Amino acid sequence: MIDNATLKTLHNSISGDVLFDDLHKTIYATDASVYRKIPLAVAFPKDEKDLKILIEFATKNKITLIPRTAGTSLAGQCVGDGIVVDVSKHFTKILDFDEKNKTVSLQPGIVRDELNVYLKPFGLFFGPNTSTSNRCMIGGMVGNNSSGSTSIKYGVTRDKVLQIDAILSDGSQCIFKEISSEEFIKKTKLNNLEGKIYQTIFKELSQEETQNEIKNQFPKETIHRRNTGYGVDEFLKSDLFGGTKPTINVAKFLAGSEGTLAFSTKIKVQLDDLPPTESIMVCTHFKSINESLKATVIAMNHNLYNCELMDKTILDCTKNNRELAKSRFFLQGDPEAVLMLEVSANSIKEAEILASKLITDLEQNNFGYHHPKVYGKDIAKVHYLRKAGLGALGNMVGDKKAVACIEDTAVALEDLPNYIDEFSKVMEKYQQKAVYYAHAGAGELHLRPILNLKKSEDVVLFRKITTETAELVKKYKGSFSGEHGDGIVRAEFIPLMIGEQNYQLLRRLKKAFDPNNVFNKGKITDAFPMDKSLRYEID
Repeated sequence: MIDNATLKTLHNSISGDVLFDDLHKTIYATDASVYRKIPLAVAFPKDEKDLKILIEFATKNKITLIPRTAGTSLAGQCVGDGIVVDVSKHFTKILDFDEKNKTVSLQPGIVRDELNVYLKPFGLFFGPNTSTSNRCMIGGMVGNNSSGSTSIKYGVTRDKVLQIDAILSDGSQCIFKEISSEEFIKKTKLNNLEGKIYQTIFKELSQEETQNEIKNQFPKETIHRRNTGYGVDEFLKSDLFGGTKPTINVAKFLAGSEGTLAFSTKIKVQLDDLPPTESIMVCTHFKSINESLKATVIAMNHNLYNCELMDKTILDCTKNNRELAKSRFFLQGDPEAVLMLEVSANSIKEAEILASKLITDLEQNNFGYHHPKVYGKDIAKVHYLRKAGLGALGNMVGDKKAVACIEDTAVALEDLPNYIDEFSKVMEKYQQKAVYYAHAGAGELHLRPILNLKKSEDVVLFRKITTETAELVKKYKGSFSGEHGDGIVRAEFIPLMIGEQNYQLLRRLKKAFDPNNVFNKGKITDAFPMDKSLRYEID
């Protein structure tokens, strides 16, 4: 048992702070998910030396460290009973910017939108764009492999990660970046923890049986939003493991690992040119969800920069909010769904041509009953409506809430209409009206059942609906976690999603990186139960 005197000694040994008063422990007991665990303490490290001291303390006392930036995670990634390590206070520097090669190196506590304010004068930006972009931080986005509304054009966070400087579980420092296959083999000869990590990856992934099991069990390759477990399928691109690439980058494997493998201190990412200056958003209205999803397949042939969905539940949440109501100007009637379809070009004339072609294609296929075009600053208002939808859901009146448990499923675009049709039947069986919104163009909708997790019968439904949805996603060879991560809510289902052999592979890789379970215990492998440690008292 670690007493307050011991924690006080830890506090005095670092340059930052270790706080263990009830207020801080209560504040950091939860994130944006439905989970709550009272941590032992909350640490605010100032530098890498502090992190090494925290790792040494956790190892000695057999506790875990829970990395945290903004705490916007929806799956419980930042919830745990060890020491929460918040880097949002001191690890906030841009360390290097290379305009020519379009890269930036930074500490994990940089807010995504603030980074883009810095980059805008150079005509560059960091592409992945979550609904929490004005507060989420790059470290959390890397840990979660975040995507957001722009992924159909600019990819996901893993695509952008070039290098991660990290502290390993024994306190040693390591740089993960793109290296040649020959360099990879040399690293397997190192007589330290870094060497053991490379040895384990090589030993495990070299086996043809393992490669085939990954190919057979992991989500379809066409699904670029894929966060189920660790990204071991990323390794199969290497010529060391049956692929064709003469290079390999373990930093991309760390993306999406939810802080369970190493503690990132410096992250180098690839940037993109700012989108074309002129955009038009076509906000097509539909009489059913299914119609909107069939229309998505057609719309995605038009080089869209955004393809987002809002359903009637989301739209109704915005009716009685004075600020959100200002952004409802484009709506006509009472649509069951609206697709936000954005085209961009270097002139408004070119954009008009693209928008008109899109509308004509939809009309010729009898999709949609109203196709208003939105221009200029009004586009931001529509984006705001979509982003604010997540917050509006959280503020539903009463104890019934749209619960984040199955809200992160992704399937191949061509499978989306049939998948959603089957999912709707599951909801009907449980007398549920789910919420449908977000990234239709990427094959991912945020599907949320409306439950009262203060009632035991709804907690039972919480598990049943999640389990049946996992089985349905597996049927379509989809990803149970597209962008929000496994955390607590989905990690329990990883063996189902990728097969028991692959799951045991993940456990061995976790053991190689973190033999003492110092980093974020209970996430991805050896998961906490998904229906325990809820933030509500159950009737």
